[in-house]
Amino acid sequence: MELKIAWTQFAENQLQDIFGYYNEKANKKVSNKLVVSILDRTIDLIKNPYLGQEEELLKHRPEGFRYLLEKNYKIIYWIDKNNSVINIANVFNCRQDELKILRTK
Repeated sequence: MELKIAWTQFAENQLQDIFGYYNEKANKKVSNKLVVSILDRTIDLIKNPYLGQEEELLKHRPEGFRYLLEKNYKIIYWIDKNNSVINIANVFNCRQDELKILRTK
């Protein structure tokens, strides 16, 4: 059975923030290109959901978080085998303090 990609509201908000930041600091073309590259990277997970490495800072959580890198961003996700869904939980800017990855809001 093929897995589907689902974005949490938190991850969608992060993606919107990224778009807004680059739209303001650079231009719409740059922000679109970055957001599309992040979205495209998640498509790789449909064929190979274990492509990403385990996220060390979230090992204490039961979901089994993994991540993919795209430019300066970690796309953090977990696999819900029971519902055949890959949940994108966060898009984390790696230039931030790494402990911010623990936030849920």
